[in-house]
Amino acid sequence: MMQILFRAFLAIYLAHLLTDFVFQTHGLVERKRRGKLPAYLLHGFVHYLSAVTIVSFVLPGSLFSLRMHLVIAVLTLVHLLIDFAKIELARKYAACDGSWAYVSDQLVHLLTVILAAWLLSPAVPFSELISLVQNSRAMPNKFLAVPAIYVGVVFGGGYLIRFLVRSLAAGVRSHSPERPSEQLQNAGLYIGWLERFLVITALLLQSPATVGLILTAKSIARYPEFKSERFAEYFLIGTLLSISMAILGGALLAKLLFGQIRFSG
Repeated sequence: MMQILFRAFLAIYLAHLLTDFVFQTHGLVERKRRGKLPAYLLHGFVHYLSAVTIVSFVLPGSLFSLRMHLVIAVLTLVHLLIDFAKIELARKYAACDGSWAYVSDQLVHLLTVILAAWLLSPAVPFSELISLVQNSRAMPNKFLAVPAIYVGVVFGGGYLIRFLVRSLAAGVRSHSPERPSEQLQNAGLYIGWLERFLVITALLLQSPATVGLILTAKSIARYPEFKSERFAEYFLIGTLLSISMAILGGALLAKLLFGQIRFSG
């Protein structure tokens, strides 16, 4: 029972992360913001297909289960309703278009994923669930946690950092009008993706010294721009946030895979 619940949760959550942060393009997001129904339908189709594919892979025989398809279909509909509500709230209230709104949105999605996983698995006693959480080495199919944490930290973390440093980025753009704003944001986003991927991998390989090399290389590449105090603040805060998220992700993976958090030099 516990294995089914854990597999279903990781599979559905991985599908959610891929749908929102990897398969969803900037153009699709913009069309959703303009209220284009085909954009929502495409996003929903990708979500449904991703969830069905991954769940069918980790739960043998579920592909032909009407229950599984109904649960995923309802989850997809709820996912689209949450996205629509978020966009409408952001359009009406500026406070709903920031980091807290982003975190709240992802927490609501997480709750729906947990409910869907519970519906796909037999009832699990709460005491057994707590025992499993405390004993991470006993968790089944931990390999699914690897792509889930990588995608969540590398891509999902990038968008959170983008919200958190948005005001700083605006200050940098106002003092550097010759540098296109979209170029500035996208460059930082792509560098952050690679940076967090490398840091998590380095920690899993128990090579924390590599993190220092990554920071050094990044600093050297941006050194000429440190003449601007505003850019230096933007760079430092963004980098520290990025590295912190990657370290937390690496620590969580180390705990799940090895049962302990230990990074040797």
